Amino acid sequence: MDSTQNVLLSSSGGLQVGSKGVRRSSTLICAPIMAESVDKMLIDMGKAKTLGADLLEIRLDHLKAFDNVDLKTLIKESPLPTLFTYRPKWEGGQYDGDEKDRLDALRLVMELGADYIDVELQVAHEFINSIYGKKPEKFKVIVSSHNYQHTPSVEALGNLVARIQATGADIVKIATTALDITDVARIFQITVHSQVPTIGLVMGERGLISRILCAKFGGYLTFGTLDSGIVSAPGQPTMKDILHLYNFAQIGPDTKVFGIIGKPVSHSKSPFLYNEGFKSVGFNGVYVHLLVDDIAKFLQTYSSMDFAGFSITIPHKEAALKCCDEVDPVAKSIGAINCIIRRPTDGKLFGFNTDYVGAISAIEDGLTGSNKSGSITGSPLAGRLFVVVGAGGAGKALAYGAKQKGARIAIANRTYDRARELADTIGGDALSLADLDHFHPEEGMILANTTSIGMQPKVDETPISKVSS
Repeated sequence: MDSTQNVLLSSSGGLQVGSKGVRRSSTLICAPIMAESVDKMLIDMGKAKTLGADLLEIRLDHLKAFDNVDLKTLIKESPLPTLFTYRPKWEGGQYDGDEKDRLDALRLVMELGADYIDVELQVAHEFINSIYGKKPEKFKVIVSSHNYQHTPSVEALGNLVARIQATGADIVKIATTALDITDVARIFQITVHSQVPTIGLVMGERGLISRILCAKFGGYLTFGTLDSGIVSAPGQPTMKDILHLYNFAQIGPDTKVFGIIGKPVSHSKSPFLYNEGFKSVGFNGVYVHLLVDDIAKFLQTYSSMDFAGFSITIPHKEAALKCCDEVDPVAKSIGAINCIIRRPTDGKLFGFNTDYVGAISAIEDGLTGSNKSGSITGSPLAGRLFVVVGAGGAGKALAYGAKQKGARIAIANRTYDRARELADTIGGDALSLADLDHFHPEEGMILANTTSIGMQPKVDETPISKVSS
């Protein structure tokens, strides 16, 4: 692993730090405006302002046609500062016409009063030379580089920043592609140490945190879409999620980072729960989705104290246990964890398992009803047959919890040997999934599915036949 991968990121100063309700970060939120007509663009510009954007990116390459009057209208009628982009196909955009006409249009919007333009590194030197001495005082040129294949090394990224700066850019923009979530760490390193305003974003679902945590690491801006699915680059979140799910305005240099580690993970509701909780008590933290392929690599890379804790979901519950410095005795008995806390005193990782408590308590509540009588003693699971589908981390937790409550355990798994291994450990019977279809349940049996079958995106699938009885 590249030694620069080990991210001991501490955030730089220069950003606003405030109490609850005060914007902590100077990172702007930019809304891409990508309509095919000027009239629709004007409507979308108003919508973006209502949603909370700071800046509008006018994507000229999406317009079917426009003239000089249209450009003047877009600038004059804009409710917010404007950034004009006229992205050619060779840099991932829509424009496929004459290059001189494209650059002429960008020069014209500068003269008409645009606040920013985005020009690609490949043509930036020539373009910036052409406007020398003509730039309005507050006008800024963003010089951008897009890599749709991967994220280069820190050394290569540093060289790229130097090349962009050498063109005379006012703002550096680098967009790369995440093949692994640890790729984002290299962009954070570049951004936090940059001496010039820098936009550093990583495309794709594995790069989502670059679009949220840029507010922590001093990025100049992030992009938020008006509607879900209508993006100008892969992985862009909506404006609504940026502001209201992740509480972007409250993220600053000292914000602690938490998240849910899984694969898949985008379906998880945990960020809604935790971020609302953080906001309600004024806690300076953010909780994000973390699409992780290799949990050991992830934890080694994001090793600073600012990455303070994680929820763990499928398929990492067992592997996560091996990454911890210390593990709660119950979690050790189960053989899986669903929670990691970085201890503030020494930075060591402490693993816990709360799956069995949450799941077993919910099942008990369901069996007894929410209005428990004080005369009921013992667990309603005692003596019942409890069939656990799946022998992974969640299955281990439920089997352990149900056994503790006096239930009789049966483990059903796609791989019979894994079912047998867990059944022997817990003290119970083992079945294959094929056996389960013909399994004749007794009255009051509990069936608990702990597999990924039935999760997003295949929510209608079940681990056993729907006609089984």
